Amino acid sequence: MTSIAKKIYKTLSNLRTGIILLLLVGISAALGTFILQRPTTDPAKLQATYAPETLRLLDRLGLTDIFHAWWFLGLLSLLSLSIILVSIDRFPNAWRFYSRPYRQTDSHFRAAVPTKAEFPVRDPESALNASERGLKKLHWPIERITANGHTSLYSERHRFSVMAVYVIHASLLMIFAGGIIDGLFGYNGFLMLQPGQSGNIIETRTGQRKALPFSIKCFSAGQENYADGSPRKWWSKLAVVEDGKDVETKEIVVNDPLVYRGLRFYQASFGSTGQVDGLNLVATSSTGATQSITLAMNKPVELADGSNVTLTEFMPDFFIRDNQVFKRSDDLVNPAFRLEVKRAGSETASTQWLFPAYDKVSQGPDVGYRFTYREIKMGYFTGLEVSHEPGQWLVWAGCILMGAGLFVAFYMVHMRLWITVVPDADGKLVLWIGGQANKNKDRFQQKFEDVVEEIRAELGRALIAPRSAHDHNEKAELELVATK
Repeated sequence: MTSIAKKIYKTLSNLRTGIILLLLVGISAALGTFILQRPTTDPAKLQATYAPETLRLLDRLGLTDIFHAWWFLGLLSLLSLSIILVSIDRFPNAWRFYSRPYRQTDSHFRAAVPTKAEFPVRDPESALNASERGLKKLHWPIERITANGHTSLYSERHRFSVMAVYVIHASLLMIFAGGIIDGLFGYNGFLMLQPGQSGNIIETRTGQRKALPFSIKCFSAGQENYADGSPRKWWSKLAVVEDGKDVETKEIVVNDPLVYRGLRFYQASFGSTGQVDGLNLVATSSTGATQSITLAMNKPVELADGSNVTLTEFMPDFFIRDNQVFKRSDDLVNPAFRLEVKRAGSETASTQWLFPAYDKVSQGPDVGYRFTYREIKMGYFTGLEVSHEPGQWLVWAGCILMGAGLFVAFYMVHMRLWITVVPDADGKLVLWIGGQANKNKDRFQQKFEDVVEEIRAELGRALIAPRSAHDHNEKAELELVATK
């Protein structure tokens, strides 16, 4: 068992394993953007997009709700564990490098440093003092290192950047933890309301019904269109109703949700219910008197003489066969309305049909009234996506932390300088300057040359600079200008 545990540990702490897991998570997330997801996608659209067998397979594999699927949460957990183990495995060396930087040089180190320069000097203390002045002018921090009677200078910038990778690791863990929490304890659902309606029962992605601890009321909703008639914006005016009181109101649009007690209500859809909200007619009696009326489904309206009329049937698109009226489709292209008229004092009702596309006047037996079509107002609904995501704060905090870590990793270069006076191969004293950077070597080369030039100026040299800052074998020969 110990051997198996060690093999698992070595596999998960391997950087290659972490990269593979990260790629799998990325591919899975990409699939979640290409495959329509529940519950944000209307079921009718899913059925219209995919064949029944394909949709059943996608549902079975969890591909229609990837970010809550058990296998996706498992991938996130494995990737998180791999990041933790990789960090644990490499952190001790990084911490030693950070906490105990190499401040002194020896002959082997000086020979191996690729970026360096040398100046002939006579007095070590004067050379180090001049170097200090040069570094101060360029705003480099300075440390004097004295050991075994020998003094040297050490300077570095942005040492903390070597720890940026662990900041990024921590940010990834926060994002993945937020995603796992959302997948285990969060839920998404859909709530459909008509203006004037309120409700607190949502249908979750699994098809179950869930009651919210408060109700949402829709005052109104609408759609704004572009000049060509295509939808530009959906909006809804909502209120949170708790204990019978409106405790919060907001007009929401896409990507600007109503947020209350950890729940977010997004504007997801808008459309017609397919039902008549109001049919506006003009009723003309046999005496020529007119009366404007508005009918709702199955609600009788009383006329001036005591008769009443009721809208009993509506067909958005009709056709006639064998003298019978049938519905062709649910599209509002050729509507038909069936009216039941009950005359005053009569127990029986007579039927009138109204076909606005053919004749705006009703047809049927004489009921003492003619009904003329004016306009129809269709009922409409607003579709709200309800989301409870308790891990979102971790996700956002992780994103902010990742931004800071990436900024440090890409734009903060760890640069180090060593300056010491040592004898050269001929036994003459030289001021040796060496430097290293962990990345962006071209930029560091320019910084290093600026330091060399400033120190040369402080030493009082007005002749040539070192021939090559990268040269391992050659050094520039400069004569110290004596000052009186």
